[in-house]
Amino acid sequence: MSTLLLGDASGIQWGDFLFYLVLFVIMVLIVKKFAWGPVTKMMDKRATKISNDLDSAEKARKDAEELAQKRQDALNNSRTEAAGIISRAKENGKQQKASIVDAANEEVKTMKANAKKDIEQEKQDALSSVKNDVAELSIEIASKIVQKELTPENQKELVDSYIEGLGKQNGNR
Repeated sequence: MSTLLLGDASGIQWGDFLFYLVLFVIMVLIVKKFAWGPVTKMMDKRATKISNDLDSAEKARKDAEELAQKRQDALNNSRTEAAGIISRAKENGKQQKASIVDAANEEVKTMKANAKKDIEQEKQDALSSVKNDVAELSIEIASKIVQKELTPENQKELVDSYIEGLGKQNGNR
């Protein structure tokens, strides 16, 4: 058994084993001090950067969704506003049409009333003229009757001259 503990040529060389173990521990300490810290630091920075990039990407996605929603809302508002403008324009057009039609109807009524007044005035003027003509003729006939004694022949001559006088007066007018 003692040969197993101390080692033989075919077994474990304890001296070399201890030397390699000490070298391994020293190597781990050197790697830990000079390599492991910077590598860990670099990995932490990379993990932080990736985390920040993911957060930035998530924030950008949310901002893009909000912007898309705002644009959709603005588009909907624009459509609603455009529909309102069109509706108001149609209503204004209907009101203007009604106003123009009412004004035209009022103008037609005024023109009819003026025409009726003009016709009535012309009628009155014509009646007045006829009355004056009849009065003049009556006076003329009366003066001729007074100047002459009427016999059937004189009466016939008077009526003929009256008719002839009417024809001349109407021809002059």
